Amino acid sequence: MAIIVNLDVMMAKRKMSLTELAGEIDITMANLSILKNNKAKAVRFTTLDAICKALKCQPGDILEYVEDDSDE
Repeated sequence: MAIIVNLDVMMAKRKMSLTELAGEIDITMANLSILKNNKAKAVRFTTLDAICKALKCQPGDILEYVEDDSDE
């Protein structure tokens, strides 16, 4: 997949654990873990909004586009 989720990087920069973030944004640890480990197929804007608010960051700090050469 060409979209990389750098949630773990932002969490480390903010010194916030998965448990703390899940509690703050009211999402299950399992769903947050799926997102953190690049296993998610989609993310709701409301979830992204809550994550950005909790981590005091921009969506671009969490989501990164990487050229996918496997399409050729």
